[in-house]
Amino acid sequence: MTDRLEELLAEVSGRDGVRVREPMNKHTTFRIGGPAELFVIPSSVDEVPKLLQICRASGMPWFILGNGSNLLVSDEGYAGVVIQIDRNLEKILPPEEGSSPDTCLIRAEAGTLLAKLSAAARDLSLEGLEFASGIPGTLGGAVTMNAGAYGGEMKQVLRRVRVLDDSLQDRVLPAEELDLGYRTSRVKRENWIVLEAELELRKGSREQISARMEELREARVSKQPLEYPSAGSTFKRPEGYFAGKLIMDAGLAGYRVGGAQVSEKHCGFVINRGNAAAEDVRTLIKDVQDTVYRQFGVQLEPEVHFLGFR
Repeated sequence: MTDRLEELLAEVSGRDGVRVREPMNKHTTFRIGGPAELFVIPSSVDEVPKLLQICRASGMPWFILGNGSNLLVSDEGYAGVVIQIDRNLEKILPPEEGSSPDTCLIRAEAGTLLAKLSAAARDLSLEGLEFASGIPGTLGGAVTMNAGAYGGEMKQVLRRVRVLDDSLQDRVLPAEELDLGYRTSRVKRENWIVLEAELELRKGSREQISARMEELREARVSKQPLEYPSAGSTFKRPEGYFAGKLIMDAGLAGYRVGGAQVSEKHCGFVINRGNAAAEDVRTLIKDVQDTVYRQFGVQLEPEVHFLGFR
């Protein structure tokens, strides 16, 4: 079954674009995870629906992978097909005039890293995406999760999006129809796949944009444990609270399970000290949830996606 599926996928993305038993610790910012049964790197947006049709016809589960920045893969790996879009699906198109003389539209493919896109916007003297300059994910994932930081979020700049819906129909929808909320969207709830997105940004001063991006970079370096592998903020912000403060107040700063640890620098981060297993991370997350709920009656919800766990 796997051999035949490998052949079919290779007919779409080429023999070099399909790997067997690919270690997922090479493709997540946690640096954790066993092998994916099949790993495919499409060379264009148009290949994605073809690959998914093959997976569906075979009955093989599949997962769309961006930069792996919000993902924990089990130690056993993933018994399915991982389709990685951040390698080749990262074109940024020339800007167009926006809905007013003060704005421009910029369109990019879903695999474009937010750091690359925010740098391109800066170079075009377009402001509004500075908040995303340090988010280690892709545009597709950012739209799906309505990613945000430092008071900014995708909802503020997103104009429209091109998706594959659950029937693999190619659709273009305005942002108003995506029901963008805190770390959620219609895209996420309905399991759609982002192919491209269009942002509307304001014309501004490149110097001021650069200064703001540098200010945010310094804030991240001083407050976040960027020296260790992690998936960024591990928990969503509970209404009326901050996850990191709850964890710190529960006495869990530095708490360890195997190679996984609650960061002492920022308790909202679970870090890989260098040899953490996925099960270490999952156990630690559960311990943190249980302790915080027992002490404060607040249920922390993970922001991390779990893949391949039973």
